Amino acid sequence: MARGLRTVRQKLTALVLLPVAVMLTILPGLWWVLDRQLLDEVDDRVAEAHSAFDLEFDDDIGDVAIAARLLAQDPETPAALASPDRQAAQKLAERFRKFFPDFDILFVDARGQVAVQLGCQSPRSDILAEPGYRQAVQGREFSGVVLHGCESSTQAPPAYVLAVPLPGGGAVIVCLPLTLQFLNNAAKKVGVELALLEPMSAIATVATARMPVEAMKQADETTQLLHLGDDDWAVARVPLPALTTDHGPYLLAIAHDVSDIRDLVRNNMLIALGFTLLVGSLALLLGTRVASLMSQALSRVSSALKRMEVQEYVTVSPVRTGDELEDLAEGFNHMVEGLKERDKLRDTFGKYMTEAVAEHLLKGDVELGGKTMTVSILFTDIREFTTISERMPAQRVVEMLNIYFTTMVGIIMEEGGVVDKYIGDAIMAVFGAPVGQPGDTLRAVRAAVRMREALGPLNQQLMAQGYPELRTGIGIHTGSVVAGNIGSDKRMEYTVIGDAVNLASRLESQTKELGVGVLISQTTFDDLGETIEAHFVKEVFVKGRAEGVRAYSVIGIHPGPQTPA
Repeated sequence: MARGLRTVRQKLTALVLLPVAVMLTILPGLWWVLDRQLLDEVDDRVAEAHSAFDLEFDDDIGDVAIAARLLAQDPETPAALASPDRQAAQKLAERFRKFFPDFDILFVDARGQVAVQLGCQSPRSDILAEPGYRQAVQGREFSGVVLHGCESSTQAPPAYVLAVPLPGGGAVIVCLPLTLQFLNNAAKKVGVELALLEPMSAIATVATARMPVEAMKQADETTQLLHLGDDDWAVARVPLPALTTDHGPYLLAIAHDVSDIRDLVRNNMLIALGFTLLVGSLALLLGTRVASLMSQALSRVSSALKRMEVQEYVTVSPVRTGDELEDLAEGFNHMVEGLKERDKLRDTFGKYMTEAVAEHLLKGDVELGGKTMTVSILFTDIREFTTISERMPAQRVVEMLNIYFTTMVGIIMEEGGVVDKYIGDAIMAVFGAPVGQPGDTLRAVRAAVRMREALGPLNQQLMAQGYPELRTGIGIHTGSVVAGNIGSDKRMEYTVIGDAVNLASRLESQTKELGVGVLISQTTFDDLGETIEAHFVKEVFVKGRAEGVRAYSVIGIHPGPQTPA
């Protein structure tokens, strides 16, 4: 039982811990969900940054086209370029560059010589070496990326170029250098870090200051979350179709710093974890306390039950829980008190009947008003008791009767009989009510024989104490009676009533006249067959009965296996 109580305590504690364990199990999943949501969000952010950059770049390309075509279509441009004096062409280019300060502008004559250049730090000396430029000088418009723009330096960044041929020869070339300033401006507008990567090698030609190098190496067209150094980045790499070379398009690397968002998520998760652990600890303490109280209450009841198994009735000190456990202890105590009263009542009944009969009565199996049963009724009486009582003080008479009744009633109860009543010095006993048993008739006769045998030693005891010798007679009849509770609701008596009772009493009174110790009826004799040794004495008539009853004197009982125990 102790092991069972430990199990109850463990189960209750586990029940408290289960929600905490579930929460701790859910938290990693919740972290993963939040991480996926973060990835989806930054993926949208990267996609938005890409779209914003494309729009910005498209606007810049549109401005390049406007500037180049306005210059090419201006009638002053061919004239200024044809003039030996380059001042007019210079002023014309400067006028346009005021509106497009980020562009490089070149005027190239029909021979491929650079007549005017604005913005280039180291202009190309041989402009025709660049296929696109040569194409424009030869009369065909060119647009696309040029590795170093209009610069001759290999350190110069690539540029988007629009070269428009002029009537009569030559061309106007407008370059949009993809410089760090250009990338910084774009990055500032879209709120991310950017890098321009060469086709094939994916080497950065230009990158914003915080652009992580590892992000450029590991990025692809799918947005990824990377932990680089102390920061977390969402990175992606997308092609720029407008900047396509023979080796493919330039790539734009996009990196979004999500460290703050990650930290926020991480901090929230840590707060949730801490809160879960705190609540779990409090729940565990409370649960352990409740489990301990419940276990203590159950342990007390369990210990008391064990003691009850050996008929040791003890009450339980209730554990003050204010719930059903406290009610359980109080209910247990009420049950113990009830069992004490029941045992007290059984002990009281035990003074008059066997334990089985007492148990039967306590169960309430006897119906009010009685029921018809076949029983054996035994009457015994002390002969000449009136004369004996007249010669003795009343106190001495009572003492003598108590000694006599103790011996005789003990034998009756040992044989399974029920003492129905005491009638002065007479005893009326019933065998077979309220609960019938196999061999009730034989038990009644055997009780009579034993009572007669016990009378000799009993008289020796009585005479040794100054009492007179007692002589008794016993009559037994087996027949149908009504057994039940008789009386009122306030005072009842269990007894048997019927003609069989009167006949048994009549047989007992005949023992004196016939000079025999035990007299039984024909019915009782027929029930026992060869079991007893008896002989016919006479036919006895009872007042109210037309027919007489054959009476037999019992000499003894034949021992053998046929004799019921």
